[in-house]
This record gives sequence, C-alpha cells and structure tokens, in this order.
Amino acid sequence: MSTARNVLGEPLAACCFDPLTGYFRTGSCVTDASDAGSHVICARVTPEFLAFSLSRGNDLVTPAPQYRFRGLKPGYRWCLCALRWREALEAGVAPPVVLAATHERALRFVSLDQLRSHALDGA
Repeated sequence: MSTARNVLGEPLAACCFDPLTGYFRTGSCVTDASDAGSHVICARVTPEFLAFSLSRGNDLVTPAPQYRFRGLKPGYRWCLCALRWREALEAGVAPPVVLAATHERALRFVSLDQLRSHALDGA
C-alpha cells in the first residue's frame, strides 16, 4: 500500500493509465530520490505546452518505444517535471493540473496557490 500524499495532504490518486504515466510507469506521479526531474505534477497537456516543451529540448510528442513512451497528444494526462511546469507557468503556457494526482513533492518547486490557479479538479 502506497503512503504517497498529494498536494492537498490526501492519498495520491492515479494520474493516467492510458497512456501509462509516471516516473515508474505505474499510472501515478509517485517518486523517490532516483527521480532527478521530480515527475510529480499530474497535468492535462495542451498544444501550447507540448510546443513549449519541444522548444526547450524535451520532445513529448514523438514516440520512443524503448522507454515505453508512445508520444503525447493534447488532452492526455502526464506526470510532468515540476521545474518544467514552473517554467511553463512563467511563460504563460502551464497546462491544467489534477491536484488529487499531483505529488506533495511539487510544493518544493511551486506553491499550492499556483497549482490551484491551474486546477482541473476545483480543489
């Protein structure tokens, strides 16, 4: 049983199973010390965010089967690196987030108010 908590202090909900997301490809944004990118923010990606990420050298659209990654399309949910989400926020293209599925570690990089201002789940 996982003890991971979300940014609201509740048990961490799943982010997405199709496509299978998460640093560990478990469907949730669980993390540990080996996750240098802190893939902890569950977001619904947008065309603007995908283009922004590509412009920063992170191609989230092209499939990479060797990493069990089929490529993202707008509307997919995905566990994003907290610093990339913050960078997108500062650029005005942060995608909406699912607070219930965003790991509490995200609060090391962004505030709860910032996340709430982009929340899909209205918390």
